[in-house]
Amino acid sequence: MRNITEGLLTVSVLGSAVVYGTDVFCAIVLRPALAAVDDNVLVQTIGNVHRIADARMPIPGAIGWIAAGLAAVTSLIDGDRKVTLLAALAFAFLAIWMAIYIRVSAPINKQLTAASQGDAPAGLDPRALQKRWDSVIYARAGLQTVALLSLCLAIREAA
Repeated sequence: MRNITEGLLTVSVLGSAVVYGTDVFCAIVLRPALAAVDDNVLVQTIGNVHRIADARMPIPGAIGWIAAGLAAVTSLIDGDRKVTLLAALAFAFLAIWMAIYIRVSAPINKQLTAASQGDAPAGLDPRALQKRWDSVIYARAGLQTVALLSLCLAIREAA
């Protein structure tokens, strides 16, 4: 059972690391870069980024989240309380991340994607949307950080 847990933890790290890297990049590079462009460039750039990312990023994110949950279950069955706790913490941090993404980021992504395709409603304020999106990116990156740290510590404990 320990080998299964270690495998699940590794898969969770790999899936979660994709989302972590993307969120950190957005926080420290993309956010300030977009602040320096005009509204049309903002809409075209980030709208198309979200169009592609929203189609592709759920896969590694879901793999990371599900694998963390399964690792918590397998380590519980194996009787390893430390690994169970760490994997469960990672699962919880990733669930909180997902709640923020679904409630705040995803609706903004859809609006900016639609705007980049010429379907913007009258009066759309892309700068206000981007400011709202930016307001949660540090929390998202932080949650991914502590989730990955928990997963890495779980791997260390399981070994």
